[in-house]
Parts: sequence; C-alpha cells; structure tokens
Amino acid sequence: MEEPLLDHESPSLFEATGHISLFSNAGLFSNITFSWMGPLLDLGKRKTLDLNDVPFLDDSDSVHGITPKLKSKIASISATGQCTDVTTVKLVKSLVLTTWKLIIITAVYALLRTVTSYVGPYLIQHFVDYLNESTRSTKRGYLLVLAFVVAQLMEGLSSRHLLFRSQQLGLRVHSALIAIIYQKGLVLSSQSKQGSSSGELINVVNIDVERVGDFNWSLHELWLLPVQISLAMIILYSTLGLAAFAALAACALTMLANIPLGRIEQNYQEKTMNAKDARMSAMSEILQNMHILKLQGWELVFLSKIKELRKVEMNWVKKYVYTSSMLISVFFCAPAFVAMITFGTCIIFGTPLETGKVLSALATFRQLQGPIHSLPDAISSIIQTKVSLDRICSFLCLEELASDVVTKLPSGSTDISIKVRNGNFSWEKSSQVPTLQDLDFCVQQGTRVAICGTVGSGKSSLLSCILGEIPKLSGEVQTCGTIACVSQSPWLQSGTIEENIRFGTQMNMERYKNVLEACSLNNDLDILPLGDQTIIGERGINLSGGQKQRIQIARALYQDADIFLFDDPFSAVDACTGQHLFKECLLEFLASKTVIYVTHHVEFLPSADLVLVMRDGKITQSGDYTEILKSGEELMELVASHKDALSTLDMLERPSGKFENAYHPGGNGDKKDDNEEGIIQNGQLVQEEEREKGRVGFIVYWKYIMMAYNGALVPLILLAQIIFQVLQIGCNFWMAWAAPISKNVNPPISSLQMVNVYFALAIVSSLFIFIRSHLLVMTGCKTATILFEKMHNCIFRAPMSFFDSTPSGRILNRASTDQSTVDTRIFDLMGYLLFPAIEILGTVILMSHVAWQVFIVFFPIIIASLWYQQYYIDAARELQRLVGVCRAPVLQHFSESMAGSNIIRCFQKERQFISYIGYLVDNLSRPSLYNAAAMEWLCFRLDMLSSFVFSFTLILLVSSPASLIDPKTAGLAVTYGLSLNMLQGWAIAVLCSLENRMISVERMLQYTIIPSEPPFTIPERQPNGQWPTKGEIEFRNLHVRYAPQLPFVLKGLTCTLLGGKKTGIVGRTGGGKSTLIQALFRIVDPCIGQMLIDGTDICTIGLHDLRTRLSIIPQDPVMFEGTLRTNIDPLGEYSDEKIWEALDSCHLGDEVRKNELKLDSPVTEKGKNWSTGQRQLVCLGRVILKRRKILVLDEATSSVDPITDSLIQKTLKQQFLECTMIAIAHRITSVLDSDKVLLLNNGEIAEHDAPAKLLEDSSSLFSKLVSEYTMGSDYK
Repeated sequence: MEEPLLDHESPSLFEATGHISLFSNAGLFSNITFSWMGPLLDLGKRKTLDLNDVPFLDDSDSVHGITPKLKSKIASISATGQCTDVTTVKLVKSLVLTTWKLIIITAVYALLRTVTSYVGPYLIQHFVDYLNESTRSTKRGYLLVLAFVVAQLMEGLSSRHLLFRSQQLGLRVHSALIAIIYQKGLVLSSQSKQGSSSGELINVVNIDVERVGDFNWSLHELWLLPVQISLAMIILYSTLGLAAFAALAACALTMLANIPLGRIEQNYQEKTMNAKDARMSAMSEILQNMHILKLQGWELVFLSKIKELRKVEMNWVKKYVYTSSMLISVFFCAPAFVAMITFGTCIIFGTPLETGKVLSALATFRQLQGPIHSLPDAISSIIQTKVSLDRICSFLCLEELASDVVTKLPSGSTDISIKVRNGNFSWEKSSQVPTLQDLDFCVQQGTRVAICGTVGSGKSSLLSCILGEIPKLSGEVQTCGTIACVSQSPWLQSGTIEENIRFGTQMNMERYKNVLEACSLNNDLDILPLGDQTIIGERGINLSGGQKQRIQIARALYQDADIFLFDDPFSAVDACTGQHLFKECLLEFLASKTVIYVTHHVEFLPSADLVLVMRDGKITQSGDYTEILKSGEELMELVASHKDALSTLDMLERPSGKFENAYHPGGNGDKKDDNEEGIIQNGQLVQEEEREKGRVGFIVYWKYIMMAYNGALVPLILLAQIIFQVLQIGCNFWMAWAAPISKNVNPPISSLQMVNVYFALAIVSSLFIFIRSHLLVMTGCKTATILFEKMHNCIFRAPMSFFDSTPSGRILNRASTDQSTVDTRIFDLMGYLLFPAIEILGTVILMSHVAWQVFIVFFPIIIASLWYQQYYIDAARELQRLVGVCRAPVLQHFSESMAGSNIIRCFQKERQFISYIGYLVDNLSRPSLYNAAAMEWLCFRLDMLSSFVFSFTLILLVSSPASLIDPKTAGLAVTYGLSLNMLQGWAIAVLCSLENRMISVERMLQYTIIPSEPPFTIPERQPNGQWPTKGEIEFRNLHVRYAPQLPFVLKGLTCTLLGGKKTGIVGRTGGGKSTLIQALFRIVDPCIGQMLIDGTDICTIGLHDLRTRLSIIPQDPVMFEGTLRTNIDPLGEYSDEKIWEALDSCHLGDEVRKNELKLDSPVTEKGKNWSTGQRQLVCLGRVILKRRKILVLDEATSSVDPITDSLIQKTLKQQFLECTMIAIAHRITSVLDSDKVLLLNNGEIAEHDAPAKLLEDSSSLFSKLVSEYTMGSDYK
C-alpha cells in the first residue's frame, strides 16, 4: 500500500479532534450485541473493503489522544522528567496509569466470566441427583435449567466484551509505544545510532511493541488464578471433602512443573530475538545495496551469510518451540493427572465416589484446565513481554543529542550568522584525538564561506558542529536564524517529488517555480510521465544520483532559511550542471543569505568571501581566496592538482576561438537515463502492495501442510490427537459408568479397580499427546525452514527491476513478521484447531446419545452458524489483510525517518513527522480494532446458538420421563455441554486466527514465484579461466529498454571498444550512459542486438561467469557492516599481503595502519564511520585486488578532492595499464586522457573518436562540453 509520505493534508485531518468511533455512539443493546458492526460487515459482503471504508478511531484510541498521556506519566514518574532514565518498572507503571480505565473494565469482565464459569460444575451434582429422584419436582428442574442457561449466557457475554476491550487496550499501548519510540529515534545522538542497527530498530517496532500490545490477553490471568482455584476448592470440598486439598496439591505441582520450563523458554526467547536482530540487520543492508551485489556477482556469498545467521536463529527457535510444546503437553494432561490424585485420595480416605460427585469433580477439573493451561501461556507471555519491555527501555535510555551544543538566536537578533569559539568536538567522546580541534571562526550575515581540504580532513564534521550533531568537548557555537542543509549523500523520502521539495511547507507557486528553474529540474520533470507528482521509490531508487542531489538542493532552497549549508552536493552531478547549480543557486538565488559550502571543486573557491582550508580536523588557513593562495601550501596543492588536470586540455591542442556555450540548464550529465525503468504501469515505479483478494485459498493450506516430508507426518499427528481425545472422553465415561449413582446402590466394580483403569487410560492418553506435540513441532520447524530457503533463494535471484519497484519494507516485513508467524504460530494453531473440533463432535454425539432429539435442533443450528461465519468472513479477511498492508508504511516511514533524522532536525520538521507517524499508526489500528469487533460479533451470535442447543438438551432431560433417562450418561452429557460455548468460541477464534495468520504464508509464497534472472552459470557455455584475454568489447545494433511497453533507451548502438584502451563515456541526462553499463553487466538484457567480449556473445553465458570477470567502481561507494578485510575481500580469496598492497595502491594503507586493529578495523552499518572519500578508495582497493581485464569506472572519483583524484587517476594508469577501461565521469578531465571518447545523445552514438580529434572541431558536442568545464571559475 503506498501512502505518499508527508502528505500533509492527511495529518491535519488526523489532528482534527472529535472523531467518534462506531461503538462510542452505539446504544446499550447495540453495544451488548455488537450490532454496531452490522453496517461494516454488510459493506464487506458487498465489496472488497479498502482503508477508506474502515471507520475512524475514537480520539481516546488514536495516537494523538493516547501519546501525550503516556509521556506526561513517564515525565511525572522519572527522576529527570525524561525518557533517558526510564526503567522497565517505570514504563509499566506509566502504561498502567495511562490505560487504567480500560484495565479496570477488562478486570470486571474477566472476574464475571470466571465466577459464572464455575456455576455449571457446582450445579451438576444437584442435576444428577434431581434426575435420579423417583418423584421429580418440575419447578425445581426448570429452575436448575434456568440457572445453567443464565450462567452460560453471562459467561459468553463477559468473554466477548473482555476480548474486545482487551484488543482496544492492546492497540492503545501499541500506538503510544510506537509514537514515543519514534520521537526518541528523532533525537538519538550519533553514537547511539552507531550502537543500534536498523535491524534492531525494525524488530523493536515490529516485534517488541507488538508483543507488549498483545500482553493484554494475559493481563488478568495471574490474579484470577487464586480466584479460580478458590472457587474450584469450594465446589470440590462440598462434594469430596478433604480430598479437595489433594486436588489443590496436584494443581500446585502441575503449575510448579512450569517454572523451570518457563525459565528455559525465556532464555531461548531472548536468544531467538538477538539472532533475529542480527539477521534482519544484515538483510536490510543487503537489500539497500542489492545493485552492488548484482554488479559484483556476490549475491550467493551474501545469501549464504543470511543462511548462516538463520541457522543460528533456527537453532534457538527449535529449542524454544520444543520447550513450548513440552509445556502444552503437560497441560493437556493436567485434568487427568489432578483427577487421578484426587480420586486416589478419596479411596485412601474412604470418601464414597458417587456419579454426581464424580461428574461435578470432573467438570471442575475441566474448568481448572483453563487456568492451568493458560498459566504457561501467561508465564511465557509475561516472559516475552518482559524481554520486549527491556529492549524498548534500553532503546528509550539511549543517549540523546545534547540540546545545549548550539546557542540558537532568533533571526535578525545579530549580524553574525555563525560563531564558533575555542571549539573542540569529537564523534567518539572517549577518543584521545578530537575529530575537530581549536575551531575559531565567525561568519557575518550574508557571506559565502567555502570549506576545502583533502579526504578525511573533517569538512563534513565542521558542518555537523554548526548543526549541533557532533558531541562538543569544549567551546561555544552560536547560530542566528533558521538553517537548511544539503547532505553529501542524498536523503529523500518515498512520496512525490513535489512533497519532497515542499517538505511540509505551504505551497508558494512562484517560489516553487523559481526553485525548479534554479535547480534545473524542469527538463527532468518533463521527461517523467507525471512530472513532479511522480512518486520517488524508496531511497530515491528511480532517480539518478544527480537528480537526487538537485531535489535535495531544491528542498533546501524552498525552505526560506537564513543559513544554508551545502556538503559537497556538486560531486554527484557533471561539471557543467555543477557550475550551473553553483551560479544559479549559490550566487544568485541565495545572494543575500549566509551560505557555507564544502567543495572539492577548486573552481568554486574564488567566489567565496571566506575560504577555510582544513587538515586533520583543524582549520589550517582562513581568509579570502587570493590571500590564502599567497600564504600557504594547503590550498596551493589542491589548486595545483586542479591545474594539472586542466593542463591536459592544453596538451590536446585546443583550437583557438571562442566556443559557443551550448549548455542549457536542465540538460545535464546526470546518472540515470530518462528513468524509464521507473515508469511502469500508471506512471509510478512503486505500485501498491499486492494483496490477494477473497479467502486464503485452499491451495495455500495444502502447500503449507505438504511442504514438510510431503505431508507424511500429518496423518500421524491427526491420529495421535484423535486417540488422545477419544481416550480422554473414555476416561470420563468410564468414571461415570463405574461410580454408583447413589449411596444405596451397589457399584458395578470396586472403587480401586475403577481408579486403576482410569489411571491406565490417562497414562496412555498422555503418551499420545506427547507424540502429537513432538511431531507437530518437527513438521512446523521443517516447513518454516523450507519456506525461508525458498523465499530467500527467490529474492536473491530476482532481477534488479524487482528491487527497484519493491520498497525494502515489504521484503523485510515478510522476512521478520511473517517469518516469525511461520516459525512459531501457525503449526501451533493447526494443532489447537483439532482439539475443540474433535471435542465438539464428541459432545454432540454424547448429547444425542442421551436425547436423540438434539440432532433435530443441531442441524439448523450448524447451518445458522455456518451462515453467520460466511457473512462475517468477507469483511474480516479484508480487514486482516489491510492490517498486513498498513504495517509496511509504518516500518518504511520509521526507517526512512531514522536515516534522515539529522535533516529532519535541521529543518525543524520533527513535529510534522511525529504527526505523520501518528496518522500511519492510526491507519494500522483502525482495521485491527474493527477486525476484533467483527470477531466478537460472530462469537456472540454463535454463543447464543450453542446456548440454545444446551438449554434445549436440558429441557428435554427435565421433561422426559425418568424411565427414559440414564442419569449417569445424562450427567456426563451436561458436563461436556457446559464447555460447548467455550469450545465453540475457541474453535472459531483459532480458525479465524489461523486464517489471518495463513496470510503470512500466502505473502511468503508470493515471493517464492518472483521471475528470476538468467542462470548464474551455464556449464556447456562456460568461458575458459583466462577469458577475457584482450578485453575487446563490441556492440552490434544494441537496443535496450526497461520494460516491454516502454520506448528504447539505447537505439541501435554499434561500435567497438578496443582491448587494453581507455574509453570515456560522456553525454547529457537521458543519453544512455548508465543504461549502457547496466547492459554490459546484464542488469538489463538487450531486446535486439548483441554485446560481444573477445568475440563471445555475453548473453549466451551465465551471469556470474560474466559479472565476476568484469570490475566496476560504482558511483555510490558501498561498505558493509563488518571489518575492513570483509569489505575489501568479501569472498576471502586473497592473502593479507595482497590486501596491504591493494590498500597502499589506493592510498589508504597509511590511514589503516594508524588503527590498532589494522585490517580488522570495524565498519559500522553502511560504513558510516568512514568518510565518503575513504569508502570510494576502498571500492578502488577491491578492483585493484581483483585485477580484471575490463574495468568500469562509474563516477569513481566524484566524492574525493582533486589531489586524491589525481592520485587515483595515476594509480589506475599504473595498475590497469593493459586493461580495457570504460569511464563515465563528471570531471571532464578524467576522460581527457582516454584513447577514445564515446558521446551518447538520446540513446544513440553522437561522436566516437580520440579526444584530441574531437576538440579540433569546435562545433563538436565534446568541444562544447569541455569549453563549459573550463569556463567554470570565470564568475565571482
């Protein structure tokens, strides 16, 4: 489901208070019977529900209603009034104080349900005695019937409302927690962010918050336990005397057996969560960098890494579910165990066992089975909730950004925009050497400041200190007015281009148009089918690097701020676009503003009023460009290397005479072409999340059941379950038959014999439940493993177009929430479903055995039940699917906001983003709440029907002549009939829960049928080990497009790139440069034509055989979490000696030697602890290590300063002397030393010749490009 992010009409609508939910206005009768759900169910019957059909939440259930309450409670309880010192106990206290009214309401319902459930067992002895009387009072009989029926109705009603209110309570807790975690995420310090990975964060929001919200189901179990045991003791004492205490001891024993198992379960649960965190972190990183993995041919290496992490996780999951199944087995056997002990004690004490007493005791034990059975669930739920609360608290306690780092003055209060005095700052507080030291500078309002220096000298950190992002060790920082910033690596949101530029500010059409013009975005918008309404894919995936940067710049310009900070945004665009942006945006549009820009482009320095030169975290020179040029070496080196590059031009004998400047703003050499791959269906790249319609198909269940061992264990599980339950009913039947009906009747057999047979039957039935539990878990784990493997194999083999159009949130959702459900819940529910189903069947057979007329009523009742279920299921299923679909936007917005939190803070948009997450969370809560109400609507009606069957049976028994009724069997039938409501509710709840949870399987199965790329290797077409030997690349009539319905991006390219030579590829946006490289690596396959390397058609060989024989340095330098060694040599193929050689060649060796851990230096998530330039050098190191015959450079030096750039160029010349090099470059000087230049225009070859030749002709397109580059610093 695609919600355009920060669609600011929605949050304002969401903030409008006064929403009344359906049930708030409902009358008393409608509330009791859930009739207020009727209109929604009716609509669901007529059409497929979508989110707009789901009614709003009440204010008290929405995020904006509940979060302020929770925050104020936390503030009043915690010592500092902040979240940072919140403990688990304080958080629980705050949650309880926030939702106390609902907790009391649910407690009252829970107590009512418990008390009414023990009325039946208490009355059974009276009922059996009544049936045994020779002369019966009809009035007494009907009073007994009335008492039975009223108690059962009250129990049903209180259950329904308890469950609905519990869901409401859970949603409130869920919403409030997500909101405060999100707010916390926006203010995390950089150190805290490095310490917690995005995988952990996704799990905290996705799984832990969910767990705490789900705790409402177990909330009252613990305090109700003594109430239930007391009620049971009263009944047992009244029937069996002192033996009741033996029953109590047996119950206590059963419960104590739980404690060690529960502790073990908790330990396994924690270990499972930690293993899942590690896997999700790795998966999230892989999905963000899938493009690189495809280009390098590393998918299988990283897939095996994920599988290894999964193996560890699965090891803990298995231990956890086996322990769980042990607990469940113990509790299915509990009633029989308690009965054995109790009846054994009766024999020892000589207490007479009569049918009425035995049946009353058995009914009580069956009631006790509930609390005993739910106790392990309650304990494990408490354990899981405690683990989750601890994790949430540890996140809430993370260090926040210090708010006193920067003194912010209001706009216009002083003419000094930025002042830093004696500033010392460090990213690592514990570090001996600060990142920035002895900073002293002052920036007047309206001045332009340039910051330059070599890679890693602290330029970006200097901007961070102005924004207050970097921890301050000493000194003071003062800013005056609002700030807008443009980061080095672009951060955009999923949403339309217009929303990204406005960034929540009101639309001012005139300013908006001026901004588009200044950032030369108009041409790009003309190319896109929906213009500025095109939705940007996740992380701006359907835009080129340059377009992303220009949208970022446009966003900054549109926010009419006082101070503008630019962190080298010109590196991702080509030279002429860079110059145009510099001139239009910095010099003209922002002429009256304070502008600070970091740049590696020496030609932009003369325009600055103040130049700061940095080295090793210090400002070594500051002043105006000409002053500094005279006074020191730092700047001289940078300028000299820039001039060296330009002098290459002079060696190419440029013709005299002025070039006509053919540059038109907007046409520019950005990276991706026409973005046509994005324009699929209705002009949007990211489509709504596919959701199946209608019921979960039988085929999904069938596939799930047959997946493990071809379903061989399923009949065995069924058989074991049936035998267990037949024996359980047999046990009770035996006791009813063998016990005398009253004192003065001789028993058919002795009491000892009776108890011994009961004992034997109970032992055998226990054995079968253990077998069933073991087989069920075995099948469940095997199925989870197979599904995981199938889905991940399929995802990693999917073509790049799949990742471009699928937000990673959708894939992560399947890999975390859906996988969790398959790991632990589904097989459990399938096992649970059998229990009430078989029991209901047994009860009906028993009842009709006593009074055959029950069958007459039973069939219409079954038909009515099925009709209700059919009426309900259409709406309920779609509501459940909406819950799944609405979860992804929450996760996606969450991870996007965390990634861009520094930008959100800089633009002061926190309130708006917090409001928007509230809107998304409410969208998730709406279908969840109404889904719960729909469920209770159905259960209430089914309760009524089963109460009718029960009362009909009782009336038959009371009104039939005594001679026709066997009191023993009748008593047993009533004993089972008492739990008919509970069983039916249980069966329906499990059935619906199973269908809802099966959606997880359905969603995972969708991702096992993604079309895959061509095979990795084709054995019969495998090239020899030396291929390619010459490295000659030939294109023959090459036509490429991104989808069958789209126009061609490359149109009939025919040319040869000579082996061992360097070819530079240049051209404007949409020329096809990127597509050509994508085609060479077969990220996109050609529709017509051929590509040959050394005479071999590359479309006929395996993808890995091709991709592993080519090398590429991509535009976005990517490093993965791990160590430097695993980053430079992911496949572990090379010795340390070779790695050091490569590091020295790429000028990183000295830097790495400074670090104690050398090659094992840590790399944090996304390589954030390395500068962009250093990351680019690591990518260079990779290709030096690989040494392939063909090397592609895709803007390889865009993020480095001119000195490092010229070093890299020299390295490449030395290291790849014999290689074929293909270079796409923004710095025109990088391609001037090429043997040939290939100029692409509109998908066709415009020019292809030696650069010197092309420069001789002043009308050539290449000459014009060069002329624009050299004119770059002519303005000041």
